[in-house]
Amino acid sequence: MAQIGVNHLTFAYEGSFDNIFEDVSFTIDTDWRLGFIGRNGKGKTTFLSLLLGKYPYSGSIRTGTVFDYFPYPVTQEQKKEPAAEFAETLKSGCELWRVICELELLGESAEILYRPFETLSPGERTKVLLAVLFSGENDFLLIDEPTNHLDQEAREAVKRYLAGKKGFILVSHDRELLDACVDHVLVLNRRTIEVQSGNFSSWWENKRRRDAFEMAENEKHKKEIGRLREASARTEQWAEKSERSKIGFDPVKDPGHGGKRAYIGEKTRKLQSRVTQMQKRIDREIEEKENLLVDLEQPVDLKLMPLSHHKKVLVNVRDYSVRYEGAQDPVFSGLTFQIEQGDRAALHGENGCGKTTLIKVLLQKAGIGGPLTVQEIGVCETASGLVISYVNQDTSQLRGDIPAFCEKRMLDRSLFCSILRQLDLDRVQFVKRLEDYSEGQKKKVLLAASLLTGAHLYVWDEPFNYIDVFSRMQIEKLLLEYRPTMLFVEHDRRFRENVATKVIELR
Repeated sequence: MAQIGVNHLTFAYEGSFDNIFEDVSFTIDTDWRLGFIGRNGKGKTTFLSLLLGKYPYSGSIRTGTVFDYFPYPVTQEQKKEPAAEFAETLKSGCELWRVICELELLGESAEILYRPFETLSPGERTKVLLAVLFSGENDFLLIDEPTNHLDQEAREAVKRYLAGKKGFILVSHDRELLDACVDHVLVLNRRTIEVQSGNFSSWWENKRRRDAFEMAENEKHKKEIGRLREASARTEQWAEKSERSKIGFDPVKDPGHGGKRAYIGEKTRKLQSRVTQMQKRIDREIEEKENLLVDLEQPVDLKLMPLSHHKKVLVNVRDYSVRYEGAQDPVFSGLTFQIEQGDRAALHGENGCGKTTLIKVLLQKAGIGGPLTVQEIGVCETASGLVISYVNQDTSQLRGDIPAFCEKRMLDRSLFCSILRQLDLDRVQFVKRLEDYSEGQKKKVLLAASLLTGAHLYVWDEPFNYIDVFSRMQIEKLLLEYRPTMLFVEHDRRFRENVATKVIELR
């Protein structure tokens, strides 16, 4: 076992308005299964890059271990080759027999190492790269969101695999994965960084208790400060009144009361001293109060404007099959379901089963999106005049700045920026170009646009890839409160189980 010591770490990207890390210090052990938690843009991937030595920084990172990072970059040329041909270029000294052993633990055969990488499913690609990652010895592994774009089966395989390993940092926003795989958490709070034993749920429960305690202490300090200020103002008035009583008093003309002026002066001095002491107590109370609530996670309640349609059934699919032109087999067949107003329907199935294809067909029938060259059998119809608000799983189309984005989407810019702020996007991000946003921040742009759009049906295709866990819970609360009619694809099982009123299985 070794330790990684971070001392007084400070870092900002060149040209950035503010520091991502400022005077940060903590220590972690290299045999931990460490979950890395924090909101989008707080610096999780940046910290992994600092461990890898990609950027200069001030302060120190002390370690005697070697780091390796997932996901490996795979070039377009390599994607045309089998992974067996380029595995050693990804990880120096990689031995295929070790990779094969790791694949067996992941529930895969060695056969996938000898197929062109580009022909593998997203789950198979992830398993190959994880097997290469864990094929070494004594490395401390940096694993950055391994389950994005993976179906439920692949996620379960990765979850079981990582639960049997140790010596890694896992960046993930999937609550199920974090609970199953980690024994410590490293948390980037709003103002501080903490290391704690346990998984996500135990940390979250501790945080809720701490937040509740700090809120109670904060209220106590506020009341005490108010009481002291009232007493201070009252005492100060008495002191001023006492001091004014000396005016007009002449000890020469009234020699019998010569000590009265001295008495009044001493009384005033004591009252003023009491005011000074109260002010010091107020300052102490304020200082203690300021140390509270700095990391409070209290997301603003979002709002939604769903539209009501004159028809009860918005989508009707019966004995429906789709085949792409030139393909022998259908993408799916015999599909039957309905989406009625108030339904929140989750499309569920393994990668490649046709979830996104079905969404594209429905969008086309509602007059959204380009033409699809598919052959259809059966019934697939949408209600006339159906307004759909769509969140694409692909963020690569985001270009330009926020004003241009709002103009193109016909969105009120001030309301749009307000929703982004409620999703915890810093104002400093508003002057950046969208292509410079992190993947999580790009997804928040698409979600904010959807939330601002009144619609009969909200269609979200993997909306939570890269989205931080706090925003997931925030949006989950919104959907349960406003109950919009939805069709969504989301592999976060906890979210799906909490939100969906029905599940549509594609096989």
